[in-house]
Amino acid sequence: MTLAAHPTTQMHAVLQHAPIGAVIVDTAGMVSWFNAAAAETLGEPNAATLRHSLIYARLSESEAENLRQLLEQHFAAPIDTRTRQIGLIAADGTAQVVELTVAPVPNEYGRYAVLYIQSLTRQVTAERRFVQIFENLPLGLIVVDGRQRIVQTNASLKAIFGYAAEELVGQPLDMLLPDRYRDAHGRHFVGYTAAPSSRMMGSGRDLTGLHRSGQEIPVEIALSKLEATNQPLFLAIVTDISGRKRSESALQQTNAQLEEFTYVASHDLRSPLRGIGDLVTWIREDIGEDNLTTDVRHNFDRIALRISRCEQMIDDLLSYARAGVRDMHMERLDPRELIEEAMSMAMIPDSFSVEIDIAGGTLTAPRAPLSTSLRNLIANAAKHHGDRSGRIRVAMREEGRFSVFSVEDDGKGVAAGNEERIFKLFHRASPGTEGDGVGLAFTRRMINAHGGMVTVQGHGPLGGAQFEIHWPRILLREFDDE
Repeated sequence: MTLAAHPTTQMHAVLQHAPIGAVIVDTAGMVSWFNAAAAETLGEPNAATLRHSLIYARLSESEAENLRQLLEQHFAAPIDTRTRQIGLIAADGTAQVVELTVAPVPNEYGRYAVLYIQSLTRQVTAERRFVQIFENLPLGLIVVDGRQRIVQTNASLKAIFGYAAEELVGQPLDMLLPDRYRDAHGRHFVGYTAAPSSRMMGSGRDLTGLHRSGQEIPVEIALSKLEATNQPLFLAIVTDISGRKRSESALQQTNAQLEEFTYVASHDLRSPLRGIGDLVTWIREDIGEDNLTTDVRHNFDRIALRISRCEQMIDDLLSYARAGVRDMHMERLDPRELIEEAMSMAMIPDSFSVEIDIAGGTLTAPRAPLSTSLRNLIANAAKHHGDRSGRIRVAMREEGRFSVFSVEDDGKGVAAGNEERIFKLFHRASPGTEGDGVGLAFTRRMINAHGGMVTVQGHGPLGGAQFEIHWPRILLREFDDE
């Protein structure tokens, strides 16, 4: 732009290409000069319109008054610089926050001042985003200073401990700790501030926080140092793990009860069954085979068969209990070989045709539980088919971190509403077939114990039931570390 000669022409040349906006105004607030960065910040497509305009026109009434006072103070004592944040309205009507610094113009003291304008839009936007993330994160966040005083918390933290914001800010951090932890926590905090690092707190130990009600809450806490210019600040990320602890406790109780039950079944039930079997044998011998009528002999055979089935049920229950333990022996498995192995053990009748479709590579997994699961599903496809002959399709594909094995048939399928019920212990999908209803429950328990899942579609593409095993080919850390 072409400007008239001015005593501060040399200053103009210096500021013309500065990355920060610069505007020279007189005592009335009239713009006498500006640089390109100022025009861009003010959103002026026609920069020439800025010259000889009032700087106050870019401000709201209250902000204009703030700037007038700032300039009056400056011209009254134009030696020092003064800085203030104000809201500015750009030419297109958008509002933004800027930082204004008023400085004297060399050789023009008392007549002109230079306003350095720096847009804080990006900074304000970043701060707002941080506040939104901080406040809405579904984890408890708490910021403390070097004296262990609470500086800031978010909604989740307040919900975890049952406090309002005004009850926490400015208070000592140990108000959220049970009494027995407070002395040790103070020492640990001092040690952490001396060598801060991002880490989990109390690794390997159960930690609890103190709720406003006086109850203790099981928590996990991660610590990190925050960058701060005036004082050290530290961030604690608090997770309420009450639900997880309840689930773990319930699972432990269930497993303990199951172990107790299977112990009773294997010892206290098997022994009486054998005793009954012996008594039946002795009675039969005492009567003599020649004296047994056809009906009596048939009844004795029925008793022996039912004793055998009860013993088999006990064995199945023991297998079901053991199915909850993961097999740690990992192998590199070829899916086709695995399926063919399972098929050979399932003993499919020759009247059934079996199709294998592989669309995935090898996987690392324990052979026994995966092979057993496939064998059970393939055998069920024939046993519960509904006809003496049919078609079975076994396929494998990769989906995310899982290898997905599907077993489907063209039989009668699974009735609507029974998709989950068939996985229950002692539920028999087909009352007319052999078995005690443990097979599918055993299969699901074994698959779940290894981080997978099994589902069923009552009527799949072939018309009959379609079972899918999602087996992890990429293990999560929780399984790798066990």
